[in-house]
Amino acid sequence: MALIEGDVVDVAALAHAAGHVPATTARLRVAPEDFRVDEDCPIALSGQGEHLWCHIEKTGLTTQDAVQALSRAAGVHPRYIGFAGLKDRRAVTRQWISLAWPVNTPAPTLSGLCGIDVLAVARHDRKLKRGAHRGNRFEITLREVAGDTDALEHALARIGRTGVPNYFGGQRFGRDGRNIGLSRALFAGRRLSRNRRGFALSAARSLLFNAVLDARVRDASWDQLIEGEAVMLDGTHSVFSLAGTDQAANTLDERLSRFDIHPSGPLPGRGGDDVVCAHALKLEHSVLAEHDDLVQGLRQCGVDAARRALRLPVRELAWRWADASSLVVSFWLPPGAFATSVLREIVQTEETGDTATAE
Repeated sequence: MALIEGDVVDVAALAHAAGHVPATTARLRVAPEDFRVDEDCPIALSGQGEHLWCHIEKTGLTTQDAVQALSRAAGVHPRYIGFAGLKDRRAVTRQWISLAWPVNTPAPTLSGLCGIDVLAVARHDRKLKRGAHRGNRFEITLREVAGDTDALEHALARIGRTGVPNYFGGQRFGRDGRNIGLSRALFAGRRLSRNRRGFALSAARSLLFNAVLDARVRDASWDQLIEGEAVMLDGTHSVFSLAGTDQAANTLDERLSRFDIHPSGPLPGRGGDDVVCAHALKLEHSVLAEHDDLVQGLRQCGVDAARRALRLPVRELAWRWADASSLVVSFWLPPGAFATSVLREIVQTEETGDTATAE
């Protein structure tokens, strides 16, 4: 199957690490409580300062919905409200949100907000910035599980050992996967609002990265180091070229096996080719040539090239059967990773509502 037909992206066509689509099926997010996200934001709050940090639990709301609700309740303009990452609407999610608030003014009343429970409030001297969190913990209940449950548990054990391909999830491509049409409209000269421009650029880069990763999964090199590789340090955006390292192959293999480093793939834009060479560069150029209009559009829009790890470790992985057909799976992922990238390796899901993500 093609990854894109016209302007429609089909993430279901992406290759699986096991070489086949899982035989087990399940229903995902039958209710919001089936998809729980707890933001891991280990910032020590000072207890003083001009910002109120609110730890909230929200249900049935996006993060932007929560920001608007807190803005209305406290009388604080949204530009003075901070959050670390966007969280799902059809889910129960916990995260921190900060509000600018004068030091000598009593805290506002933030109770009785529909879909929002304020769990804690504390002062701090800084606004919460995007990306300040360490990651997200997920607890996901899969219902009406059908098929080979032994194979399902073996798949879970495998991804705990090997990780999963670090695909961008379907939500990056908008409703029905059609944001690439927005990308092409932008590259053709259409003026877009700041938000829609961001969606368009993100969709194009995500498709191109997924296409390269799909090729690496199909040739079984997504979790291996190939000639000319650009290697990414775990938990960082730091990248180094294998062509410029004097580390022995056995040292690199050992670091790869303990998830200290990962193979990386391109987020195309201006520059970036100098970090890969040889076979890695040839492979990436071959794949990206099939989508040259998107590559050139990103460059013309002034987007700088970057890299993203091809492999996603699935940390703190655990599972239990809530009943004979309901499996509860929990794990921790870094910012920018997609829970759907984990789930698609173990089970085919029929999903209710939006696709699953947390930033």
